[in-house]
Amino acid sequence: MPAIMSFTTATITALIVAASFAAGLNIYATVLTLGILARTQWVPLPPGLDSLGHTWVLVACAIMFAIEFVVDKIPALDMAWNVLHTVVRVPIAGLVAYNASAHLSPQMQIMATAIGAAIALATHTSKTAVRAAVTPSPEPISNIALSTTEDAVAVGITWFATHHPIIAAALALIFLASGIIAARALLRAIQRPIQRILSRPEAVQKPPELG
Repeated sequence: MPAIMSFTTATITALIVAASFAAGLNIYATVLTLGILARTQWVPLPPGLDSLGHTWVLVACAIMFAIEFVVDKIPALDMAWNVLHTVVRVPIAGLVAYNASAHLSPQMQIMATAIGAAIALATHTSKTAVRAAVTPSPEPISNIALSTTEDAVAVGITWFATHHPIIAAALALIFLASGIIAARALLRAIQRPIQRILSRPEAVQKPPELG
């Protein structure tokens, strides 16, 4: 018998935190996972998320997830994909948070929407920064490993959040903090050699010899 989540302010907030983190990694995997759970009624979800179980939502997310699964593993092309998805992951994460908190007060719903969008933006930004640091590598193994891990985490933490939202939210925040730290470290590692090259003194030009 699956665990049943009680729809309190704390659990709804925790679900939003975890799902928004997952959305920042892969919005289609996150919505597809929630949609399948809503459609099958495997676990009760907040009433506002029932619409994710509609057939057209599931089909659209499944197609886009399949496309992203391939594109996100190709060096250079994945960077363009991730940059373009800044205008997809963040607003949709905010919309999911808005619907998930539909039975809360209007003030809490606005706050939940802002939290969802902010966490998705932070996750998406750190993910894109890590990709920017990894993309110069000539081999695709690192990209494939990163992308596959992100897909698995997005699906896993979304599912886990519907059973244990508080723990899932804590894990999401730990992963997010780790991702931000890793992104900053990688970007600094790339910037240092560039700065060293730019800071080298120009060669002193010899005065022209007098004939």
